[in-house]
Amino acid sequence: MSRLIRRKALGILRTCGAFRLVADSEWRKNRLLILCYHGIAQGDEHHWRPSLYMPPRIFRQRLDILDRGGYSVVPLGEGLRRLRTNDLPPRSVAITFDDGGYNFYSEAFPILKRYQFPVTVYQTTYYSDYQKPVFNLICSYMLWKRRGSVLQVGKDLGLSEPLDLRTENSRNKIVRDMVLGSEANNLTGVAKNDLAARLAGLLDIPYDQLEAKRIFQLMNRYEREELAAQGVDFQLHTHRHRTPLNEILFRKEIQDNRRSLHSVEKAIHFCYPSGVYRPEFLPWLQAEGVVSATTCDSGLATSRTNALLLPRLVDDSARSPIEFEAWLAGVPCLLGFRKTALQIIPAAAGRSSQTGA
Repeated sequence: MSRLIRRKALGILRTCGAFRLVADSEWRKNRLLILCYHGIAQGDEHHWRPSLYMPPRIFRQRLDILDRGGYSVVPLGEGLRRLRTNDLPPRSVAITFDDGGYNFYSEAFPILKRYQFPVTVYQTTYYSDYQKPVFNLICSYMLWKRRGSVLQVGKDLGLSEPLDLRTENSRNKIVRDMVLGSEANNLTGVAKNDLAARLAGLLDIPYDQLEAKRIFQLMNRYEREELAAQGVDFQLHTHRHRTPLNEILFRKEIQDNRRSLHSVEKAIHFCYPSGVYRPEFLPWLQAEGVVSATTCDSGLATSRTNALLLPRLVDDSARSPIEFEAWLAGVPCLLGFRKTALQIIPAAAGRSSQTGA
C-alpha cells in the first residue's frame, strides 16, 4: 500500500472514530508503545538525513499530540514493569532517544521539560568522553554541504578517486572508503578528527565553526549529570556504538559503556546500535545483568514480548501527523502495518555506521 493511500485510509478511520475506539480499548491498554528518536536538528541536519534528524518544530508537534490526546507518558523502566504485571495506565507511551547527542541537551530536552514528559536516553559513550564530532557523520554531512560537484582532491585524503559529490551513493562511498581506511590504519580518535578537519579544508568548510556548534557531538559527563539531576534516565547503548560477534568483545562494550556512565546498578536497559541484533546477543546481555533491550522493529510491546527484543516506533520527519496519531492509538498494528529492521552485522568488526568509534 502506497503511503498516500495509507494516509487517506487512516484519515477515514480517524473520521469514523476508529482511532479513539482502539486507543481506549482493553487491547491497547495492555500494550506499551515505545517511541524512538535519534536527533533534533540544531540547523539543517534534517535536510541532510531526515531519517535521523527531526526539526524542533515537528518534535514539538509530536509532544503536543501526545499531550492533547491524553496519552500516559511513563518512564521506560516503570512502563516495562507495569507491562509485565498488566497494570499499565490507559494509552501508555514511553519516549526514548538513541545515542545521546549534544542536540538532545540543547534542543530536545527543553521541549520535553515544557511538557514534563519523562525520557530515557540510550547513551553511547566513546564520543561522549572524547569531545569531537563523530567521524563518519561529520564527513558525510560536509560532503553533502558541497553536493553536486566533483573535486580532484581524493589523493589528499588517501583515496584513489576524485571526490564525486553528485549523488548520495557516491558520497556514501567516499565516507565508507574513509572509514575503512581509518580502520585499516588503526587511526586514533585524534587522527580521525585531523582527517575530518583536512576534508573540511579541501571542501572550504570552516571546521572550527562546526566544532564550536558541537554539531554531531555527544553530551559530555557534566551535561549528562545535569540532566540526570532533572530526571533524565540514561541507559546502555554500547561504548563504541557497535556489536562485536565475539562474546568477550560484546560484553566489554557493555562494561565500558557502564563504566563511562558511572553507573553499574541502574544501567540495566539496553538499545541495540542501529537496531542490529542476533540470537547469541541475548544470553550475553543477560550475563551482564541487562533486563530489557529495544530494537528498531515497529510494533507495540505486550506482556508476552521477549524483554530483550522490544519493538519501538522509530519516528522521523517523513511521518505525517495522522500516521503518528495512528501509531499512538495502535491502529497500524491491527492493520498489519509493521516493519522489521534488517538484521545485518557490518563487515567491519560489527561496527555500526551511525556513531562507531
